[in-house]
Amino acid sequence: MNVSVQLYSVRDEFAEQPAEVLRRLAGIGFTQVEPYGLVEHAAVLRTGLTEHGLTAPTAHARLIEEDPRPVFQVAAECGVGVVIDPYVPPEKWQTKDDITATAKALNHAAGIAREFGVRVGYHNHWWELESRIDGRSAFEVFAGQLDPELVLEVDTYWATAGGEDAAELLRRLGDRVHAIHVKDGGLATDASGQVPAGQGSVPVTDVLKAAPQALRVVEFDRYDGDIFEGIAASFTYLKDHEG
Repeated sequence: MNVSVQLYSVRDEFAEQPAEVLRRLAGIGFTQVEPYGLVEHAAVLRTGLTEHGLTAPTAHARLIEEDPRPVFQVAAECGVGVVIDPYVPPEKWQTKDDITATAKALNHAAGIAREFGVRVGYHNHWWELESRIDGRSAFEVFAGQLDPELVLEVDTYWATAGGEDAAELLRRLGDRVHAIHVKDGGLATDASGQVPAGQGSVPVTDVLKAAPQALRVVEFDRYDGDIFEGIAASFTYLKDHEG
């Protein structure tokens, strides 16, 4: 399966026992993970991925307002193909000028990434969809200003929480969508009440059908139960629905 898991889901455990976390995720059945904080976790990732039979096709790291070269260097060393900026704050999505500035910054980062054989992407929260510019979501206005080589990782939970039909959004964005975050819950913007895929308010089945080419990345921002059990339940859901 074309399935990964965002290591931010197990950030507390990963901070204490990174090798054990990778072992447990591999034991669930994952062969791919999505790291966060590439530079901070470089030493662990350089050895731990291979030791546990894992690859990291995508990763999260901040790319704007700082030199991204150290990030891209680690990405190249760890076999990461796409580095995804995970966060631009809500106030930067309210005007055309601010949206254009963000797009230009990521286009510039993508030019640097090319030197390392790496691509750049962006991951949304709810506010990029909630904000409207001339009747369109700020996220889609932004997508229209990105260089063709840049990709999107659509967080389908946050898109739904932002008032979008996530499946329709994915269809409109088409091949620009390289990956999707698969998570579910009651759509609270404080991330409370998140549940395994298929047990909440996100139309996960429709989402998967709308982006058949996209990497599926299981993620929890928060989870009240055993996080590994929650991740395993989402993995099983994807296995049952996509083989």
